[in-house]
Amino acid sequence: MGTVRSPERSAAIRASLAVGLAVSAYGVSFGALAVTAGLDIWQTCALSLFMFSGGSQFAVIGVLASGGASAGLAAIASGTLLGVRNSLYAIRMAPVVGGRRPRTLLAAQWTIDETTAVSIAQPTPEGQRAGFWWTGVIIYVGWNLTTLIGALIGNLLGDVSQYGLDAAAAAAFLGLLWPRLSSLQPIAVAVGAAVVAAVLTPTLPPGIPVLAAAIVAVVVGMTNWFGRKEPVA
Repeated sequence: MGTVRSPERSAAIRASLAVGLAVSAYGVSFGALAVTAGLDIWQTCALSLFMFSGGSQFAVIGVLASGGASAGLAAIASGTLLGVRNSLYAIRMAPVVGGRRPRTLLAAQWTIDETTAVSIAQPTPEGQRAGFWWTGVIIYVGWNLTTLIGALIGNLLGDVSQYGLDAAAAAAFLGLLWPRLSSLQPIAVAVGAAVVAAVLTPTLPPGIPVLAAAIVAVVVGMTNWFGRKEPVA
């Protein structure tokens, strides 16, 4: 007889599928844009296989597209700076992942925006573990497949932004976030971080606005500025 799957685990897997498939589809855009920026198919696929951080990957090809091969160091710096946020996620995910060294090494590769978001959205430790690993598997496989597809047919796609794949990924995140906006504190964190990122993006290098938004979220969250205060005894 098969193992009975708990409701918490089932809910986490459904969330993983929703977010994972939407984000994976966006890999087509990366593959097409990377080839347009001057990378060959193998270089494009290597970025997805080894870097595996969508924001950092887009930052790299964005700099390369504007400056060519001479902008290589700037591209690496931008991608690295934007990837710093994943180290912050790792602190939060360490108790969830646990396990021996091979497991933690794989978890380090898969600790990205989406795996962290799906995991922390689950109410139980079992759901958090399932959300992290299922999202990691789905996106890693899907993102690399769609990167290859985008790189192969990039010239046939034209302007990839017209397909709205970025909107699909954003919609998946909004669906994950929405149920958590039930009190003033998480709303304040979300709005504050979004405003900071939107204001700074046009004027600062890639990576800085995201880090600034993360700092705002951490400060507001840790200080509980807008949370319910416990009465003094």
